[in-house]
Amino acid sequence: KATTPRNDTPESAARPFDRTRSGFALGEGAAIFVLGSLEHARSRGAHAYAEISGHAARANAYSMTGLRLDGRELAAAITAAMDNAKVGPDDLDYINAHGSGTRQNDLHETAAYKASLGQVAYQKPISTIKSMIGHSLGAICALEVAACALAIEHSVIPPTANLRERDPDCDLDYVPLVAREQQVRVALNVA
Repeated sequence: KATTPRNDTPESAARPFDRTRSGFALGEGAAIFVLGSLEHARSRGAHAYAEISGHAARANAYSMTGLRLDGRELAAAITAAMDNAKVGPDDLDYINAHGSGTRQNDLHETAAYKASLGQVAYQKPISTIKSMIGHSLGAICALEVAACALAIEHSVIPPTANLRERDPDCDLDYVPLVAREQQVRVALNVA
């Protein structure tokens, strides 16, 4: 089961990367973007929140819901996205995690960051907005892109809410509980 049974306390139900996590809380929402060239945006005086400089997608051909704990497929997607954007692990200022709050996803994702970023993974702030807004399924990717754009715009990294008991197997900097003021020039969205 992927959803949390903590329905009586929705404000603390989603606990990504926490030792007591039990699945995701459903959410809803939407975000819309106007995509275009930077030159065109400048020519019409539009405010550009961010530039999408690279992307990648991978499928594991293993299971729709079962994830391998080694994070290999996700690590390949992260590496391909960084290659496409012509950035390396040291260039990343913020990582917006998928962070669903399921036992297997959070372990899979932690392993993927370590595999794709090496020791740099321990130095990068990583958080998930699903801890605050839930998992809106098909719409979540757009909401996460919006969170990355706003992190860049305002130099604030959103926290991972409800991360009170760190899982020792999820030992990266998952920005627990409190937003962090920090310049963000390059963000990676893992959706």
